[in-house]
Amino acid sequence: MDPDTELFYDFSPFLLQYKSGRVERLIPTDFVPASHDPSTGITTRDVVIDPNVGLTARLYMPDISNLQQTNTEKLPVLIFIHGGGFVLQSAFSSFYHGFVSSLISKARVLAVSVDYRLAPEHPLPAAYDDSFTALKWVLSNCQSGPDPWLSCHGDSDHVFMAGDSAGGNIVHNAVARAGMEGIKIKGMVLMHPYFWGKDPVGSETIEPEIMTGAAKSWNFVCAGAFDIDHPCVNPMGPRGELETLGCKRVLVTVAEKDHFREWGKAYVEGLKKSAWCGEAELHVSEGEEHVFFLVNQHSEKAVKEMEMVVAFLNR
Repeated sequence: MDPDTELFYDFSPFLLQYKSGRVERLIPTDFVPASHDPSTGITTRDVVIDPNVGLTARLYMPDISNLQQTNTEKLPVLIFIHGGGFVLQSAFSSFYHGFVSSLISKARVLAVSVDYRLAPEHPLPAAYDDSFTALKWVLSNCQSGPDPWLSCHGDSDHVFMAGDSAGGNIVHNAVARAGMEGIKIKGMVLMHPYFWGKDPVGSETIEPEIMTGAAKSWNFVCAGAFDIDHPCVNPMGPRGELETLGCKRVLVTVAEKDHFREWGKAYVEGLKKSAWCGEAELHVSEGEEHVFFLVNQHSEKAVKEMEMVVAFLNR
């Protein structure tokens, strides 16, 4: 058989990988260019963070027209990491461009949406390395770097990271690594984060086929580098070190009908029981599915979730 058409791994509904290594993504990504949005006053532009690995990002500047006299006000900085099962989506997709723009218009923060490398072409820990590189790049530019937006308006004392689903997992790993290397940021937001383990947690019984499928997909995105109980995916497990987290405030959001729900709850409980000295909040959206706030951003509960995140960033 032709290795370019012989299936190696079926990761439906996301992608198919063939034995030749060719990847066929089943969900197309609609890219949009950086621009200025007159309706919100938000201006975006794209930057290269690390040309050696092709790491790029989209920067979002809120409307600062009322600051033109001094033009030196410092703003909180949000580093956003998109979801997509580690294999889909982009910081430049219309999907996440719209979501981050909406968040920025309400929170009035400067944002950096990171376009990290995707699996399986770049299996984990590539995305972890990229997000940590982006964090260091942001902090450096806020302090004395060449990027004009961050150097003029980025407040290095008020840097946050946020991500949804797989992006939430990546954020946790970036902030955990930051803590171990002596880097501190203000806080992080994990929206329906992708955490898992060999055994179920909490009160919910999960079907064996779902547990098995999750373990297989995890093995696929990390190319077998980490087992399903590794701290990267199960930071609440026996090998986890939550006390090393490099921030003092955490907001975790979960949805009632999401298989990741109990893991998100266990994460918050684990933080509170650990030697980590910080403030952890949990927000539960009853009756909702995984990342519902992205699918229907104008629903009542999606608006509530956005308000929670905005309040967290502005506090």
